[in-house]
Amino acid sequence: MVLRTAGSVLGVFLWSVAVVLGQDGWSVTYTPQSICTLKGSTVEMSCSYTYPSGYIVTSTFWFTKNDAEGNPVSLSDDADYKARVTYHKDNKNDCTLRITDLRESDSATYKFRFITDQTGGRFTGSPGVTLSITDLQVKVTPYSVVSAWKTLTCTTCVLTGNPTYIWYKNGQIVTDNTSPYSVYPDAADSYSCAVKSNEDLHTPAVCVQDQSCNRVTYTDNSICALKGSSVDISCTYSSYHPIKTTFWFRSDKSAPEDLTRDPEYAGRALESLPSILRITDLRESDSAEYKFTFNTQISGWGYSFPGTTLSVTGKTTLTEHYEYW
Repeated sequence: MVLRTAGSVLGVFLWSVAVVLGQDGWSVTYTPQSICTLKGSTVEMSCSYTYPSGYIVTSTFWFTKNDAEGNPVSLSDDADYKARVTYHKDNKNDCTLRITDLRESDSATYKFRFITDQTGGRFTGSPGVTLSITDLQVKVTPYSVVSAWKTLTCTTCVLTGNPTYIWYKNGQIVTDNTSPYSVYPDAADSYSCAVKSNEDLHTPAVCVQDQSCNRVTYTDNSICALKGSSVDISCTYSSYHPIKTTFWFRSDKSAPEDLTRDPEYAGRALESLPSILRITDLRESDSAEYKFTFNTQISGWGYSFPGTTLSVTGKTTLTEHYEYW
């Protein structure tokens, strides 16, 4: 059994200040009111609430929509969220919400609601928290009308704190540089960017001058598989120059080594196609990041571009549902 995910749990970018909403002892405090973050990451919406003495809270939940009868639908009961949300309940009056593996469809306004044991003793914090989900993208613009130089911009929603962007050229880190970034590209060159400390949420490699540039795109960012099973790790790739060699390797090795020649994988690792690595009889020690590379007479694909992370578990079942932490 294999579970695949499109992204990782990383990176949140916030703006605005705490917002307190309420009346007569009833209140919900959201910190902040607006959040912009990356697709595939995890977000936490900080929240606390108060109510008058003499009441006992019997139910708490977050929601983004109402049912046909106008009643709020708890995220933990919503099929689109229930395997990805947790409510923080360690402290009384703490209503912090966490959502993992964020999707663009998660962009919405989120509100917290609590219900007490007395008639009319219920409260919804409005207007809530506005969440915007975005992908990173590389935008290419001419440096000037007469210049061959290009300006690359790593675009997303507005991020605070002057984040540092990592730039990759042909799969190799070339600079930690605040976007935009100026380059004098060759036809073979491709570029990708990521926010530092969020490297697995990078953009696809983008051709700057010629659409047949060097590129590697992995099918999955991460894969979870059972001990003893088999897994296929795949990618698509292209090269501007004729390719001489290709191979897959583990990123935690001191130097890239063809897995099919690694004694630890003898008889278990094979390439059914250059772009597909199959590992059989999986062991927990196989848990690692796997990358693909190619070489030409001129250049090749770098070793620092994020690959596919494989997690091998000995459990007989893989579960992904949880509600509280």
